[in-house]
Amino acid sequence: MSNIEIACFNPESALIAFENGADRIELCDGLSEGGTTPNFDTVKQLREKINIPIFVMIRPRGGDFTYSDEEFEKMKSDLIQLKSLNVDGFVFGILHENDEVNVEQNKELVELAKPYPCTFHRAFDRARDMEVSLEKVIGCGFKTILTSGQKPNVSEGKENLKKLVELSDGRIEILVGGGLRSANIQEIRDFTKASYFHSSAITDGGAFADKDEVVALKNK
Repeated sequence: MSNIEIACFNPESALIAFENGADRIELCDGLSEGGTTPNFDTVKQLREKINIPIFVMIRPRGGDFTYSDEEFEKMKSDLIQLKSLNVDGFVFGILHENDEVNVEQNKELVELAKPYPCTFHRAFDRARDMEVSLEKVIGCGFKTILTSGQKPNVSEGKENLKKLVELSDGRIEILVGGGLRSANIQEIRDFTKASYFHSSAITDGGAFADKDEVVALKNK
């Protein structure tokens, strides 16, 4: 059985995803920046309306994944505040300037998030040496990696995704995402043997999830 996480950049999309069978929501702001920390009030209001898991993005800005001390402190305080809103998990990823996984800072956030699970997001696709990075992310205590196989999208990255599923060997969930749609999910699933999939379900270049696409993703 495959599980579908829908990346939602606004409360409207989150409600569409929830009402049309999504298993989990990744909630963020900043669609044009690829996802940033959402507004606390948005999270609070959604939590009252939605009873499926909500994982919240912790990312102070778009751009790269190397943060200043000030930005890192903000990530910590945002995470602590959001924890009080009864969310189900967090999504973040920090790299060093040389694009290696920043074990120390990631570990600190994972500890801070406990008992909630954490997903290492697509910063993984910029990380050097896929296999070494996989072990580092597992070592930090993450439960999930969101990845397109270190390629621009899941179709180009399917060989790497298959390899990651094999290498992870159940130690961490490989969440397949990046250009994933109902049109290619079946092929990607059959090839990679992954069981968790991630999509924004945006089909028209707009800002909102398409309810028919959510249903189609879930059905396939």
